[in-house]
Amino acid sequence: MTVVGAATRVLYVGGAGRSGSTVLGQILGQVPGFVHVGELVFIWRRGVMDNQLCGCGQPFLDCPFWTEVGERAFGGWTRDDANAAAAQQRRVERTRHIPALLAPSLSSGYRAELAGYAERMHRLYDAIRDVSAGSVIVETSKAPSHALLLRRVRGLSLAVCLLVRDSRGVAYSWTRRKARPEVAEETYMDIYSPQRAALEWTSFNAAFTMAPALGVPLQRLRYEDFVAHPAREIRRLVDFAAGPLVALPDIFGGESVTLSPDHSVAGNPVRFASGQVALRSDDEWRTAMPRGQRVAMTAMTAPWLLRYGYLGGSGAAGQPKSRPR
Repeated sequence: MTVVGAATRVLYVGGAGRSGSTVLGQILGQVPGFVHVGELVFIWRRGVMDNQLCGCGQPFLDCPFWTEVGERAFGGWTRDDANAAAAQQRRVERTRHIPALLAPSLSSGYRAELAGYAERMHRLYDAIRDVSAGSVIVETSKAPSHALLLRRVRGLSLAVCLLVRDSRGVAYSWTRRKARPEVAEETYMDIYSPQRAALEWTSFNAAFTMAPALGVPLQRLRYEDFVAHPAREIRRLVDFAAGPLVALPDIFGGESVTLSPDHSVAGNPVRFASGQVALRSDDEWRTAMPRGQRVAMTAMTAPWLLRYGYLGGSGAAGQPKSRPR
């Protein structure tokens, strides 16, 4: 039962792309009271306008879950409204808007745009909470600009999981061609150069270090620790987001996990996997990544690699900070 006026809890998974956020979100979505919605940053374009597949396998506009969310939040999904929302999102939420998101009072025009879009997101999140009857919404949009936007949405209790993966593994993954099954025509995920991957990896990790100073609880999780000890690390995240009284589902077995379909919007194609799914470190980069790229990536990201323990430093995943209330 939803408590009128209660805050909507959001566990936001931030960090660079290709760090394992989709499967992390899927597993968290199996926990009682947790609902995984994928990358809501893309809901207007990929969900409503392009009608791409939901994680449950149905087109977004045919999915009963999202149909009910749209009815509750906006009286139904319309292309015109989604187009207006996407345009408003571009005006307030891109990476270049981070300074304005931190200090919106410096521009009255931006402040008004931000307030309008934040109210739209407030209605969306309230509807997701009510339809799912979940106590914690897990979003895996990853970008720091979207997290800063959520900080401005009334009625949200925001906490951040910063998911970190070795930058060289991230860069190698970005060079691999991956099909997007949620799109009808033959389409592939973007490919990044190692230089672009290094820039995103470094800037995203740096940006999320601001979270505690902004009053947002932050928990760091290394991808490598997560796949090596999934039950332990999920327990730590659940305690962080909802407290120690939440029971974990019996889904972990050796090197695999048992997953049920969810209603994720956008994300890695692995979001369509269900049943027994293998969890592995995916360290092919150690042997397959060209030596020159590996050396360059190490040099470009060395300070953060050292900080996170990838170059022999301590780099422990860290103990939980204060839990969101």
